[in-house]
Amino acid sequence: MECKDGVIMGVEKLIQSKLLLEGSNKRILTVDTHSGISFSGYLADGRPIANVAQTECENYRNQYGIHMPPHLIAERVGQYMHAYTCYGSYRPFGVSVMIAAFDEHNKQARLHMVEPSGVNFRYKGCAIGKSRQAAKTEIERLNLSNLTVREGLKEIARIIEIIHDDLKDKPYEFEASWICEESNWKHTEVPRELRTEAVEWARQKVEEMEMDG
Repeated sequence: MECKDGVIMGVEKLIQSKLLLEGSNKRILTVDTHSGISFSGYLADGRPIANVAQTECENYRNQYGIHMPPHLIAERVGQYMHAYTCYGSYRPFGVSVMIAAFDEHNKQARLHMVEPSGVNFRYKGCAIGKSRQAAKTEIERLNLSNLTVREGLKEIARIIEIIHDDLKDKPYEFEASWICEESNWKHTEVPRELRTEAVEWARQKVEEMEMDG
């Protein structure tokens, strides 16, 4: 989500095994100090995309002396993903990617989404994954221009709690990262205590909705 004071991304990471350590197999990765990506789909396909974004950001910084603008990161990643749809010996990447980055020129954090085809768009708020339509409907009800990233964190946790089916889905871990004034406009993981607080608030809200409904 693009909020009034930055960008925040949240992920519902299903826990495939009770033996996994907390924080394993992250779906939100930092690609430069000012940018990060999150992805939905095959974990093994998401990591090469993160590596490509990291290399592109490093090369751009070495050549021009500034951080790579958000729209260029999205374009370069999109071109790489699109190339894998053009040849019979390759298969398309099985991931959709969200890119959050700070634009040094406009002094604002931006959010882009890249589809498996390589097409990319800038969004105020977007969702990817199997329940993206339900999540998108909830995001559209929010007034993002008046939300702070801390409020956005709670709303993302609430949306994930709404679309998560405790009977059909495995337990999940809530991952979140932000680029905002609080993080000094760097891509950082949201502290665990804030994520825990957001999930507890979200569950209480969903319970109240179910009781009222």
